[in-house]
Amino acid sequence: MLTRVLGQTATRIPAIGLGCMGMVGWYGTRDDRESVATLERALELGVSHFDTAAVYQNGENERFLGRFLRGRRDRVFLATKCGMSRGLDGRPGVDGRPETIRRSCDESLERLGIDCIDLFYLHRVDRSVPIEESMQALAGLAAAGKVRYIGLSEASVPTLKRAHSVHPVAALQSELSLWTQSVARPAVEACRELGITFVAYSPLGRGFLPGAINSPADIPDSDTRRLFPRFSDEHFAGNLAFAERLGSFATRLDCSPAQLALAWVLAQGEHVVAIPGTKKRRYIEDNAGAAGLPLTPAHLAEIASLLPESAVAGPRYPASMLGALDG
Repeated sequence: MLTRVLGQTATRIPAIGLGCMGMVGWYGTRDDRESVATLERALELGVSHFDTAAVYQNGENERFLGRFLRGRRDRVFLATKCGMSRGLDGRPGVDGRPETIRRSCDESLERLGIDCIDLFYLHRVDRSVPIEESMQALAGLAAAGKVRYIGLSEASVPTLKRAHSVHPVAALQSELSLWTQSVARPAVEACRELGITFVAYSPLGRGFLPGAINSPADIPDSDTRRLFPRFSDEHFAGNLAFAERLGSFATRLDCSPAQLALAWVLAQGEHVVAIPGTKKRRYIEDNAGAAGLPLTPAHLAEIASLLPESAVAGPRYPASMLGALDG
């Protein structure tokens, strides 16, 4: 597996990691046996960067990973997040107060059954709390040996720079894919300038870009993607055409659509890594193959022509979730 340097540290992490949010819910039905097999296969393939968060299934995601980590802790680079909650109506709540950050870290360590988190993110920026105060709390956790590195998620460039002046930010995690480009560009460039790793989440458009979803009916009623505008009946046909064009180009390159989409993300800079989410072995095997797919400048130019972001229909988040984003 191709590896890339994490921020300004001496640690290298896989270029392709694993987003674990869907392991025990959120997208479709839960299948613990297949999820465990997927985690095992990921390690066999060198996909050893696992990403979770306290808010995922109200801690159940961390507990699930904690059970898997027993006897395997030294093989996994583990990232989790704090500072975000979800109400009964699905609306996100954000809390970046120092006491919340410290408490959340202790709770995550207990659920995960470990004594140190490799990469600890502030999941969302709390605009009612100066970022300097949140970062000081995170820095204190690093000094105490409870976390190795500090990250932010969906932080604006000004916020990122303020945070980085308090304590080195190793990684910024934000959405980046072929259908979410322009909103990420400033952060990708800022990370390049500051020596921060950009961790791309939802690099496959929440599973739409690989072409496995051909109709809104393919999405179970319990699947949270039904909340996202790009999966709605209104926008589905336009986005399906986008995915089909991606599939046609991937056929020409003798790779899968997922591999092409992930290779495009990695081509945005040597400081960029991706954490596609899956809970199925066949998808982790396909995703891992993207690390060996080189894209030439000619390929990238053709992708820009065939797959402009302007062809994507609908906003990336429902209105109920936009309020938690910084910027």
